[in-house]
Amino acid sequence: MKKHWLTAALLAFIGGSANSQTIFTYGSHKVTATEFLRAYNKNNQQAAGDKSASMREYLQLYINSKLRIQEAYDRRYDTLPQVHDEVLNLRGQIIETYMTDPEAIKRLTAEAFQRSLKDIHAAHIFISNGSDGTADTTQVRKKLEEVKQRLAKGEDFAEVARQLSDDPAAPENGGDLNFITVFTLPYVFENAVYNTAPGKYSAVIHSDAGYHIFKNIGERKALGKLRLQQILLAFPPGADAPEKMSIGRTADSLYKVLQGGGDFQKLATQFSNDNLSAHAEGNMTEVSVGQYDAAFEAQVWNLPVNGITKPFVSRYGYHIVKMISATPVVTDIDNLENYQSIEEKVINDDRWKTAKDFIYAKVKSKAGFKTLYPSENVLWGITDSLVDMRNAGAGRVLKSSSPVLKVGDSTVKVNDWVNYVQGNRYKTDRVTKKDYRTLLDDFSRQVMYQYYREHLEEFNPEFSYQMSEFRDGNMFFEIMQQEVWNKAQSDSVALLKLYNAGREKYTWKESAQAVIFFCVDSVIAGDLSAKIKASPASWKTYADAINEKVVADSSRFELDQIPGLQGPPVAGSVTDIIVNPTDNTATFSMIREVYTQPSIRSFPEARGLVMNDYQVILEDKWTNELKKKYPVRVNEKEFARLLK
Repeated sequence: MKKHWLTAALLAFIGGSANSQTIFTYGSHKVTATEFLRAYNKNNQQAAGDKSASMREYLQLYINSKLRIQEAYDRRYDTLPQVHDEVLNLRGQIIETYMTDPEAIKRLTAEAFQRSLKDIHAAHIFISNGSDGTADTTQVRKKLEEVKQRLAKGEDFAEVARQLSDDPAAPENGGDLNFITVFTLPYVFENAVYNTAPGKYSAVIHSDAGYHIFKNIGERKALGKLRLQQILLAFPPGADAPEKMSIGRTADSLYKVLQGGGDFQKLATQFSNDNLSAHAEGNMTEVSVGQYDAAFEAQVWNLPVNGITKPFVSRYGYHIVKMISATPVVTDIDNLENYQSIEEKVINDDRWKTAKDFIYAKVKSKAGFKTLYPSENVLWGITDSLVDMRNAGAGRVLKSSSPVLKVGDSTVKVNDWVNYVQGNRYKTDRVTKKDYRTLLDDFSRQVMYQYYREHLEEFNPEFSYQMSEFRDGNMFFEIMQQEVWNKAQSDSVALLKLYNAGREKYTWKESAQAVIFFCVDSVIAGDLSAKIKASPASWKTYADAINEKVVADSSRFELDQIPGLQGPPVAGSVTDIIVNPTDNTATFSMIREVYTQPSIRSFPEARGLVMNDYQVILEDKWTNELKKKYPVRVNEKEFARLLK
């Protein structure tokens, strides 16, 4: 937005008492002070000065434009195919900018930064839906209720996890996930952990895989990141105890070599089974909390710089790790590099999906959202019947045309829901089916999202204003083309009559016959200028030879129209080269003949100027007609308040 003279105090006043006040009416239509000032602030380019004159002048221009645009609407120009298509095209180009919460990136980045400052020791109980993904079975529900009841009685979380959690590691580790930090877990699980107080456990979290409960065992200040080197002697698949012991002895031997001054990088390249780090002389990618299992992290986080661990075992094999450096967590929120790094992770993380959550809340509160099916069992029944050709059971009361959901004034039918199920029923593995509850949740969100998109003007004032402004601009162009511009160009009789009535107006000032050269860059301009200086008569030959890089305009110009001219013009001379710093394009001129005395332009020479004058006459006449059709009344009292 261009700078203007309005002060913050005036803007605050406008946003309050003035926003609903009418500044002028035209016919049965009105314009508020807010609408007028928004247009003024955007389009006024006048420097600070006489505020009253500036706003008064713009007010008249704005009134005239409103009259013309209204006439275009009354003539139904908005139904013209070219106008309709251009508006739709623009809508498609800009709509994505408005389909996410503009504050979401800031909010999510700030949240991630705060979470990055602490690590949380978490534990987890998982109740699986089963390998086929079938949710809400009696057995799953019964097991979940048992977990909830035992935890509610105060039983030890780890013991309940060992006995009931479906996590394969739970019988051994009691559901202990060790420490996690921001971005370690999927966002929905991270929320559960970070929103749970130390010593407490979370509410039940439902996912496609099943049900989850997290415990916050304890918290600490975030440790930051590590640069490590590793030698991994991996266990082959199916390795037995003797084979693992043999690998352990090899690890001990390598450790002794390192103690004796052996080169860690060379040994890692030669012996490590971690292909990624082995090819990088043992160097691992930067390590954060929660990336590796508990056995690994317990060994590395307390290592001093250049310290080397004794061989230790994990489920993958034997590790020997060297600490290269430790980077503490950044605690300064104004650290731009760190903030941008977190912001990039937010955008590429699953939490970015929540940036659309505001859409569902807005649709529900403003448009309304209702379920129209009698019950889920009835809906599941008709779905089974139409998708899998099974008995509809209770679903017999519904038909393909029966309503399922209502959003605003739009109704979604059973057939829409069934089509969605058929196209989205499988998870990403294309084998496991999603449960109907998950599908219905996703379908409901999609329906609300589409409704919001199709009715965005009703939800977003800024988008509505931008679309209205573009539509009005197209309407203005169409009616000006019809009423003024086409007439001014094509009515040769009227133009000649106007020229003859005031020939003395259309005179040449001091001028010259010249050729102006517009070149793609200064190098081309310099080369062409040198050739023309050497042989002015050959200018056209030189220009035509590089016509893809230069445009030449030969005509009579008044002296102030000739670029590069310094001092009195001289026939046969070439002016200085003028370079545009924004794009490096370059311009210069060649003077062919000089006219020192004023003279009257011929009609062809004056035609452009005459057309401009005729346009003014047409506009004034048309404006007077429009003011009779749409009488204008300015609220002078309100206008005076704005000036204050």
